[in-house]
Amino acid sequence: MTAAGPPLLLVAHGSRSDAADAVVRALADAVAAHGPQVQVCYVDVRGPTVVEAVRALRDGGCDGAVVVPAFLASGYHVRVDLPAQLAEAGAGPGLFPTAPAIGPDPLLAAAALSRLRDAGYRDGDAVVLAAAGSSDPSAVAEVRAAAGMLSELVGRRVRTGFAATGAPTVSALVDGLHAAGEERVAVASWLLAPGVFQNRLLDSGADVVADPLGVHDDVVRAVLDRYAAGSAVIARAA
Repeated sequence: MTAAGPPLLLVAHGSRSDAADAVVRALADAVAAHGPQVQVCYVDVRGPTVVEAVRALRDGGCDGAVVVPAFLASGYHVRVDLPAQLAEAGAGPGLFPTAPAIGPDPLLAAAALSRLRDAGYRDGDAVVLAAAGSSDPSAVAEVRAAAGMLSELVGRRVRTGFAATGAPTVSALVDGLHAAGEERVAVASWLLAPGVFQNRLLDSGADVVADPLGVHDDVVRAVLDRYAAGSAVIARAA
């Protein structure tokens, strides 16, 4: 631990895309600018792994950290892989509390609307919230909850579409909304970083496609909120 509080272990999925990884690193830097010592690790594809990151913290004299999953829904990686990898590293929940995934969250819904407006969204446009998709029903339910949060902000129903796993696809939703008479359809990206899924949104036929959430101020705030809650858990366990 440090005088400023426990470290923050920011856990991402991992991507072969250097551009996507740069977003995760930039998010970590933005969070660290608010005080926490931030370490990045991954559940898949890239290193350091969760086990490696936990061991490195302990080798550096730190016996705990707040684990924050940089995921927009609590799918298999958050519910199964991450706890298993923490257990393998011997990181118990008392000193390594795991926060909920950063989405869904009203802050992220606000970030999605901000990205939409930056892309040219107009009040009254039909809106589709576009996620990568998941075979995990709980993760899909969380994405639909995020669409409900965004719906409250835009003042009309926001439909949910998927770029990879699940139905309806974003393209099918966009086509259907146009066919139903919607003059303009805007796609809000429920993705953290660019990559193949964001490219599919760009090819969906929508009139407006927002950028991924990225290092938006509200995303940073959501991470910091989870860090604060986790820090309180560690303080009680000390």
